[in-house]
Amino acid sequence: MSVKQLAARIDARTPSHRDRAIDGLRALALLAVPAGHWLLGGFTLDSGGALHNASPLAAFGFFAPLSWVLQMLGIFFLVGGYASVLSYRRRKSTTGAWLRGRLVRLSRPVFGVTAVWAAMIPVLYALGVPGDTLHTASTLVIQPLWFVGVYTVVTALTPYCVRLAKKLGGWAAAPLLASVAVVDFLRYGPYADAVPSWLSLLNIVPGWLFAYQLGVSWGEGRIGKRGARLLLVGGGVLFAVLLFAFHYPASMVGVPGEARTNSHPPSLLVLALAAAQSGAAILLRDRIARFLRRPLVWAPVVVINLSAMTILCWHQTAMLAAAVPASFAGALPGLTTGPDTLGWILARLAWMPVFAGLLVLIARYARRFEAPWQTGTRAAHVHRAVAGALAAGFAVFALRLA
Repeated sequence: MSVKQLAARIDARTPSHRDRAIDGLRALALLAVPAGHWLLGGFTLDSGGALHNASPLAAFGFFAPLSWVLQMLGIFFLVGGYASVLSYRRRKSTTGAWLRGRLVRLSRPVFGVTAVWAAMIPVLYALGVPGDTLHTASTLVIQPLWFVGVYTVVTALTPYCVRLAKKLGGWAAAPLLASVAVVDFLRYGPYADAVPSWLSLLNIVPGWLFAYQLGVSWGEGRIGKRGARLLLVGGGVLFAVLLFAFHYPASMVGVPGEARTNSHPPSLLVLALAAAQSGAAILLRDRIARFLRRPLVWAPVVVINLSAMTILCWHQTAMLAAAVPASFAGALPGLTTGPDTLGWILARLAWMPVFAGLLVLIARYARRFEAPWQTGTRAAHVHRAVAGALAAGFAVFALRLA
């Protein structure tokens, strides 16, 4: 079967009610995650042959605007809120059952990747992989999984988001913006020295719930073109003011050695970007939907959405599958050399297709972790218990809790 025929078959099997624009936006946001981590993350090789995390952002400030494009979690939470509204309306039983179903689907792939890595670590160590490399690898693997935890929390708040959207429309997200602004003022303003460091953690839920609430309001039909323009212009203006007048860090991701970071936890700059992205997405929705009517364009979107959690959970493993064996060969440009030259950037771009190929190969086997678990048998209970124990052990190792 040719690619054209396969694409036509996928297109023909797509239900007419499927919102292609939402799936397209989700796929775009998903692909931005591995692209960002692969391009903006690098390694250095110490004298003992161990890998350590590094970033080209520390050497090249001009890379910061690239992080504005690759930081698309605002879009992901926006379409997540939109899709949750549609799913919530179609629930066949109680709200609790609906929520349990969604949370189980999110947790299965996480247990899968952490359990596999927990089993791999002693094997890799026995094969001679340095302990520092294993800690670097475990940090990278667990790094994107925080997103699943946060997404789980905001998903649990869906019923409340729906009620607020029905009452306040798009303005339901305004208190979340105000909350983050207050915390930012306290931690960065004139009283910063007197504010405890843990206060920044108060931004985690409202910071990421902001775009999700916008998506819920959009799904409820409470944000139209006028509201989208307000989000686009208002978010853009706020972004510029924070960047140039209040000197927020330009990078949307953490930069080694920098005292402040925008994303962990999210700062007001992240919400400004999410607002602008959300406004643009809502305004472009119809054009995106028309573009995705082409079978050859639509087919990859379907594949990406079907493998969403696999991509999220395993893309760092794909990069490590290249870097860890390469560390035994010494310094390889763009892979195990420090990301501090323009040559590194060109070399890393050449490695990107290799990482993508490894991810496709891994996904062939890892996608089984997205399938429902067997239930009701003793073997099923044992498998779940073992997976849980391995996942917990990996978390302890990755977070250096023991």
